[in-house]
This record gives sequence, structure tokens and C-alpha cells, in this order.
Amino acid sequence: MLQAIINYHLDDEQHWVAELVCGHNQHVRHRPPWERRDWVTSVSGRQSMLGYMLYCKQCELKVTESQSSV
Repeated sequence: MLQAIINYHLDDEQHWVAELVCGHNQHVRHRPPWERRDWVTSVSGRQSMLGYMLYCKQCELKVTESQSSV
């Protein structure tokens, strides 16, 4: 399920975490060559991605669980 980024914070290991509109959080690490997220390394880059839709696995799991209990 896609959810919009509304804010960011740093975790205990100083990795950036996107705060999603649904209330869940998702790491947005820049770890080349596996994950290329240059935008996360600067304030302007992070601001430019506010509103960007990220896949929220936690929301998807809730939907799947509620459908399987019907």
C-alpha cells in the first residue's frame, strides 16, 4: 500500500527514517550500489521528497490480515 512521506527523523544509528502519513516509519537509507537514494543525504533532497509515495509493508500486512479473517 502506498503512503506519502510527511516528515523524517534520524534513528539511534543515525540513519534517516521517513515518517509516513499512515503513522508508520520506513528507513530511507542511501547505500550504494544496493540502494541509491542520493536525495536523503541533504536537507533540500529530503524536503523535495515530502509527499512522495512509498510502499508501506506494515499497512499491506494489516489489509492482508483483515481480509484473511473474513
